[in-house]
Amino acid sequence: MPGANSLNNSTKSPLIGITERLNAEDTFYLRRYYSEAIEAAGGIPIHIPLIPRRDYLAALCDRLDGLVLSGSNSDLDPALYGEEPHPKLGPVVPERDETDLLLLELAEARAMTVLAICFGMQSLNVARGGSLIQDIESQIANPIKHEQGQVYYRPSHSVRLAADSLLAQLAGTETVRVNSSHHQAVARLGRNLRVIGTAPDGVIEAVVDDRADRFVLGVQWHPEIAWQQDKLSQAIFAHFVGVASQSRAGE
Repeated sequence: MPGANSLNNSTKSPLIGITERLNAEDTFYLRRYYSEAIEAAGGIPIHIPLIPRRDYLAALCDRLDGLVLSGSNSDLDPALYGEEPHPKLGPVVPERDETDLLLLELAEARAMTVLAICFGMQSLNVARGGSLIQDIESQIANPIKHEQGQVYYRPSHSVRLAADSLLAQLAGTETVRVNSSHHQAVARLGRNLRVIGTAPDGVIEAVVDDRADRFVLGVQWHPEIAWQQDKLSQAIFAHFVGVASQSRAGE
């Protein structure tokens, strides 16, 4: 029966959790691109509400094959990395900070497959004991523009990729152009992270976990927004979902 075959195929697809956002109207939400990119790559997207309860998130992680930490229009609380707030610090959403950090702790214990995007990469770095540049424009010398505005999927600036990195392999080149929508960035690098991409002004644009027993990739740009137009974005999601599929196959 076609219906039965479809069901069997879907049960083999990896379950990918994606963190949501929380707006001023107390609404959990997520832009469509994340789910569309995961589904197009062969995964089943599962939205994760920002409920920072360990038992709930642990039960969820036990069922997931991969985790996407999404972007956010908020900033991480600088107290999490031992700093006072900069005058240009944006809004802080405690529920997002706490949920991300709990998820990363649980993912670390399970060696989960993780893709951390923009704010998510910053959460990853802070969870590993790193710190952030709270405002690029005012805190580094000779910055380029990292908040491009509309149109979000359009490439905005170049990124130099490490020659031996997965991203260079996926891109087929060591220099790519990416979209950009952030005013913060990684400062002190967290534990077990290696820089594999930098902007012309030195801002860290991509990191990976340097341990061989897990796949954790962080990118400062938004491949989900560009997944329909950009081959590297498609390749990132395809590789991520492929690794998560191996986790499901090993159950």
